[in-house]
Amino acid sequence: MAPDDAAGNRASPERRWMGKELLEQRLVALFGAGCVLLNFPLLALWDRDATVSGVPLFPAALFLIWAGLIAILGWIVEREEDAGADDRHRKSTGGRSGEPAGD
Repeated sequence: MAPDDAAGNRASPERRWMGKELLEQRLVALFGAGCVLLNFPLLALWDRDATVSGVPLFPAALFLIWAGLIAILGWIVEREEDAGADDRHRKSTGGRSGEPAGD
């Protein structure tokens, strides 16, 4: 059985495929951003004799970039899972908010 879309209509297989394709595109874009941010030309910007709260700038920048990438990854994945949970909720309530299915 196909999940409901935002209007409570059944989502077509093409719509589900497009959602999965969009998720894959976002993950590939995040991977590309990570490769660029954690590679030589941009990392050379942080290789200075400076400190941030007593921590040398280079390791602090590496950690912050890494943590930012993980946070964005979590946001992308959780957003997709939340959309799936909303679809399951609408399916169980018959597309109506707050009313049980089968009434």
